[in-house]
Amino acid sequence: MKYIGLFCLLCLFSCGKGKRYHDESNETPKSALVADILKFQEELDASFKDPEESPLPDKYKKDFEGLDYFEPDTTYVVKAKLVRTPDAEPFFMPTTTDRKTNEVLYGIAHFTLNGEERQLEIYQSLDLIQQEQYKEYLFLPFNDATNGEETYGGGRYIDLSIPEGDTLVIDFNKAYNPYCAYNKKYSCPLVPRQNYLRTKVRAGVKDFHKD
Repeated sequence: MKYIGLFCLLCLFSCGKGKRYHDESNETPKSALVADILKFQEELDASFKDPEESPLPDKYKKDFEGLDYFEPDTTYVVKAKLVRTPDAEPFFMPTTTDRKTNEVLYGIAHFTLNGEERQLEIYQSLDLIQQEQYKEYLFLPFNDATNGEETYGGGRYIDLSIPEGDTLVIDFNKAYNPYCAYNKKYSCPLVPRQNYLRTKVRAGVKDFHKD
């Protein structure tokens, strides 16, 4: 995963890393959405197989074949209305260690999922925006009703980019686990309680079973 390591740093370091035919349409064909989801999965698996990037402890790297995912489901690709919060004050987001990340609430995403209106807070790292390649990066951590059963108990993350307008596409099929789900040597941001979805999000990466 391209950005995951930026939020889940080793404690050793943190304590001491569509085709158009006739009419134009804003809708992306489902086949293209599925292909994009599968590409995400392939790239994430590749990063876990790479000895330089993988968060897996050495004893799990040798036999690792790939992460466990829910089947791609385009109903979990939602268009959200992004309400920006330009006056939000910066704050320190707690992590699984003593480290804290310097964040600001960039905006609140309002959307419909599983038949109900929902909202999630979207954050921007004040440290990452100092780097040119991450000026457009947004961070979405969330919990849902699958945590501790089908998915990691500590919640999952989604990487986003600042949209040009007020519409933000959130693809829950791209929800991934913090590195802490695989290795306790990492320090990972804790999901704020206000980002709990009272529904099952059966999309994205499932929990990692070490047995």
